[in-house]
Amino acid sequence: MYAIMITGGKQYKVEAGQQIYIEKLAAEEESQVVFDQIVAIGDEKKGLQVGSPLLEGATVTGKVLKNGKAKKIVVFKFKRRKGYKRTQGHRQPFTKVEILAINAAKAAAKPKAAKASTEATATAKPAAKKAPAKPKADAAAKPAAAKKAPAKPKAETTEA
Repeated sequence: MYAIMITGGKQYKVEAGQQIYIEKLAAEEESQVVFDQIVAIGDEKKGLQVGSPLLEGATVTGKVLKNGKAKKIVVFKFKRRKGYKRTQGHRQPFTKVEILAINAAKAAAKPKAAKASTEATATAKPAAKKAPAKPKADAAAKPAAAKKAPAKPKAETTEA
């Protein structure tokens, strides 16, 4: 059984017994955490359960093993021919969690009731028919008077 959960703005595919590194949590070491934002749960017996957007009642339980910082990365900014150089380091904080259990959501009868209510409203309201579109008039069908007359030539002037 596996679950796809959201934590720290990222999605993780987890199984029971797996150890993962996630964004830092405000939890002490050796404490239990419960993740309730579960997108999907996959099982060989039941198949795949997908939420829209989340599965209600589904949880993943984990144990915090360690809070720490990752290896340092160097952020170097440089603009050529300008004498601009900046060096900065960064260590991303993380929490190491061991997944203990995946608790699947109970199948709810609400979607079936909602489907029946949509069928009732569809039969109660007949679809409105649209009026047929009017054909557009051709340019050739316009009267000749509406067309512009050709421009008159200018009168010639004689020089004296």
